[in-house]
Amino acid sequence: MAYKTRFSGRNPLVWLLGIVLLGLAACAQVGDDERGPERKLVYPSPPDEPRFVYERTIRGSADVEPVKEDSKLKQLLTGEGQVSQGMRKPYAIAVHRGRIFVSDTFARIVRVYDVPEGRYFSIGDSEKLSDKERLVKPIGISVDDAGSLFVADATQKLIMVYDRDGNFLRRFGGADLFSRLTSVTVDKKGERAYVVDIGGAASKSEFHRVLVFNAKTGENLFNFGTRGSGPGELNLPRAVAVGKDKLYVVDGGNFRIQVFDMDGKFQKSFGGVGKQIGNFARPKEADTDADGNLYVIDSAFGNFQIFNPEGELLMYVGERSDDPGPGRFNLPSGITVDENGRIYVVDQMFKKVDIFRPAKMGENEGYLVRKEQQKK
Repeated sequence: MAYKTRFSGRNPLVWLLGIVLLGLAACAQVGDDERGPERKLVYPSPPDEPRFVYERTIRGSADVEPVKEDSKLKQLLTGEGQVSQGMRKPYAIAVHRGRIFVSDTFARIVRVYDVPEGRYFSIGDSEKLSDKERLVKPIGISVDDAGSLFVADATQKLIMVYDRDGNFLRRFGGADLFSRLTSVTVDKKGERAYVVDIGGAASKSEFHRVLVFNAKTGENLFNFGTRGSGPGELNLPRAVAVGKDKLYVVDGGNFRIQVFDMDGKFQKSFGGVGKQIGNFARPKEADTDADGNLYVIDSAFGNFQIFNPEGELLMYVGERSDDPGPGRFNLPSGITVDENGRIYVVDQMFKKVDIFRPAKMGENEGYLVRKEQQKK
């Protein structure tokens, strides 16, 4: 069940605060030292009606795996807890029915945190895989409704496809198509894959574009975008989010979001460089929810902003900080929204995933719950 987050009309107070720097803004949260043991971290903060609640942080395997009996004994005797497989350089995130996938570029794997099963494993480094089936530098990742995992490998210049258990399925792309790919997004039905290329080499500097593939066969269907700053032109594009009959392209070098139809025809753009709410400084990735709202992560602001399908700002969540506490980010790089409306944010510097749930959702509702705790 997808929990719909009802956003009210524009709050005049929000627009009066538009001149406040995003990097200094903290009005969307209550600090750890102010909450007390029973007070939850909510967004926006009281007295406004809460839309999202900070739920938990995942830093390693110990955050999803149950503590084993021998580990309990070891901790009792030595004070050392269960060994946790931590993140080294997390980059992007995807989620399928409570199973969290995080690409780790330094470790050359996709880390998998299966919350319902209380299990951790990795994809892309299994001894069962051949050299052609292994990952070298995984960056952008995406999953379809069947749980198939699409991984953009920057070094191999390939899109690698695995099932949700890590079994290799196929790969497509190559150096003849990609110059410097950064991300891949597959639609929910697993029919089309959208791959972002930001160029790089002098001979291919114009390759700031989106390549569209048949996700099942790997056939390159068409491409759109060329380097520039005009309508429909891209400069250092970062990612694509698939909405309701719309494609949202994070146009990083132009500090905006560009909207295209499903065939790559330009429709509109919104945003712009600046430090006010609704602007962007270093937009990195985006995703949509069941209502078509757009969530955009900004590495410089240390937060994510939420827009309606037409590009109107609804609210923002998080703050930039040197403190790795809940809802605080230093170098956020990835964001996704799951089937139930939970939001997941990856931070490279803090090596963590922060998770927020819709305020109307209970703690033990949705997929991100241990099986024995799920509501029947």
